[in-house]
Amino acid sequence: MRKLKRFMPKIYLGPELCSNFDRAIQLEWIVTNGLGGYASSTILNINTRKFHGLLFVAFNPPVDRHLLLSKIDEEIQIGNDRFPLNSNEFRDVIYPDGHRNLKGFTMHPFPTFYYQVYGVHIRKEIFMPYLKNMVVVNYEVFNALDEAAVLNLYPLVNMRHFYEVTNKNDLQFSQKRIPNGVMLESHPRASSLILISTDGDYIPNGDVWIERIYFRMDDSRGESCLDDDYQPGFFKINLAPRRVNKFHVVAIGGERREEATLYSKFSKKQFIKKLYAEEINRREELLKRFYEEKMKIRLEDWLNWLILSADSFIVNRKSTGKKSIIAGYHWFEDWGRDSLIALPGLTLVTGRFRDAEEILLTFKQYCKRGLIPNRFPDESGDEPVYDSADASLWFFNAVLQYLKYTGNFDFVKKELWDTLQEIIERHICGTMFNIRMDEDCLLLHGSRLTWMDASVNGKPVTPREGKAVEIQALWYNALKVMEILSSKFGDENQDQKYRLFAEKAKKSFNEKFWHSRGNYLFDVIDKERKDSSLRPNQIIAAYLDFCILDFSKRKRVIDAVWRGLWGVYGLKSLSPDDSRYLGVYIGDFAHRDAAYHNGTVWAWLLGPFVTAFLKAKHYKAYWRRFAFENFLQPIFYEEIHRAGLGTLSEIFDGDPPHSPRGCISQAWSIAEPLRAYVEDVLLNRPPWEGQILNISKSNR
Repeated sequence: MRKLKRFMPKIYLGPELCSNFDRAIQLEWIVTNGLGGYASSTILNINTRKFHGLLFVAFNPPVDRHLLLSKIDEEIQIGNDRFPLNSNEFRDVIYPDGHRNLKGFTMHPFPTFYYQVYGVHIRKEIFMPYLKNMVVVNYEVFNALDEAAVLNLYPLVNMRHFYEVTNKNDLQFSQKRIPNGVMLESHPRASSLILISTDGDYIPNGDVWIERIYFRMDDSRGESCLDDDYQPGFFKINLAPRRVNKFHVVAIGGERREEATLYSKFSKKQFIKKLYAEEINRREELLKRFYEEKMKIRLEDWLNWLILSADSFIVNRKSTGKKSIIAGYHWFEDWGRDSLIALPGLTLVTGRFRDAEEILLTFKQYCKRGLIPNRFPDESGDEPVYDSADASLWFFNAVLQYLKYTGNFDFVKKELWDTLQEIIERHICGTMFNIRMDEDCLLLHGSRLTWMDASVNGKPVTPREGKAVEIQALWYNALKVMEILSSKFGDENQDQKYRLFAEKAKKSFNEKFWHSRGNYLFDVIDKERKDSSLRPNQIIAAYLDFCILDFSKRKRVIDAVWRGLWGVYGLKSLSPDDSRYLGVYIGDFAHRDAAYHNGTVWAWLLGPFVTAFLKAKHYKAYWRRFAFENFLQPIFYEEIHRAGLGTLSEIFDGDPPHSPRGCISQAWSIAEPLRAYVEDVLLNRPPWEGQILNISKSNR
């Protein structure tokens, strides 16, 4: 067994980069707690988004997320001189200029900052214990001077939903001294926050507010961008000369006092060390599980980051008592479509089969009239939204991938079979949003129900009502899955029924969707209207296990997509030759949504593209190396170092240099390239794949 601790991935950023303000302010870090909560900021510890902060807590895990602690500002005092380590941005000014004292930054695996003020050296490390609403800041301070010094720590406290900003006139705090710290409670928005330092003294400082902190990223997006933070007091830590001082600051939060006090026992040094060791060991186990199951895979730093990042999206859902998947950080919730697309890469490729089962059960529990939820809104509790034509179809694919890795038909029969039958029959007969099987056995659906669902002023940017190409591919795949399961579970009548539907759907699709003049597939068919926009949705028809597209046409589709939509870090959502193409994703909501699916590059599409490409090349060694070097290597080698450190962004500009945009850490951006790398490039195939797929007697 390989010793993994010394191979824990590491990103190091030295003095040259840290002193380059314009570059450093764009580099962000994030740590999560498995409940939907997180801590995140830039490497300069200057918050540039309303979504940045040291402690975000999910009041209804994994949603209803609130900021309780914005940051901790540090200051070194030597004699009568004060030297800030912190900086905050206000309109037109960065104040104070403590970021200039930052000499280095690492992720190994947690964000760690190195400061130096004359002879005082400060190491600051941030981690979150798993499944606890708390954040711990580890400090190690070496005072190399011959005189004593003081470290003052100023917490900036808040209480707001993470989509909002705070005006000090709308919020009040009460504070109560406790051993080694303070308990704060907010009114009228209720929350409780405990702050404790294992060294030094807490000194109340009256009602001090740091007003109108400016978030540059939110301003650039046309969103509210000025926030007020409450500074209740400070911790004073004396630094003896020529001594090293190690201590911890712990922040514990919740909606009610009992939730915060629940974890207060962990504020002692011995417990903090235990929590830290447990989290390091948990991460090492994730890596060990992956490499033990896939012994021929070479250990790589970038690959380790992908595995650890995959873990950050797998969260507990309170309403089901089971796992779910956060679609992306900072702002996405658990979306059905995203979760089910990401499930194979996040859980099956990484050997987390029980987590995969729980995620399937979570979405099964909320199945309504044959539809899997599209998403769980962050502010609306547990009432999901169902406006998706594809989330339910991706559910079938996720079940198929689960079977390919586990062969566990017993779980599917006991827990999922009734739901799968309900979904398919509802789609055949008709369900919400005009979703129903047509006479040609293809699937009809309403507008704004596919993954290209952006709208401006209530009007869909990419209206795709009728029969969208990827919906038909997923529908055929779902029918074939039902054929397999019906055969396995001994229902010959159903087996034959789904096989006939699938055969007719495939015949209809290949007759109606082929755009002979363009040598690719129409994007949408609606009665007599055929949309010939060159979009990446057609790649789904060439990558699924049960391909609705005739083999002779798959290579032409792959070539058309590669030639017309390649964007270095993924596929463009619309050809640059189209008059509607928008190559830069910037501006307010309207401008961004207009570009979202009209040129923006999507990283998750790398997975289907690489799979389709290598399937068409029969997985020959030369083409597998070619695919890695040309399709996957740029995002694996570069992207983990240039936006969200150690993770992959949601989207990229369609125009060079393809700047990262959207969420700094996206579930399917990690999951699909990782899956394609393991399964298709390394040819580390699911162990039950052949047996499962061969149950179907018809050609795929």
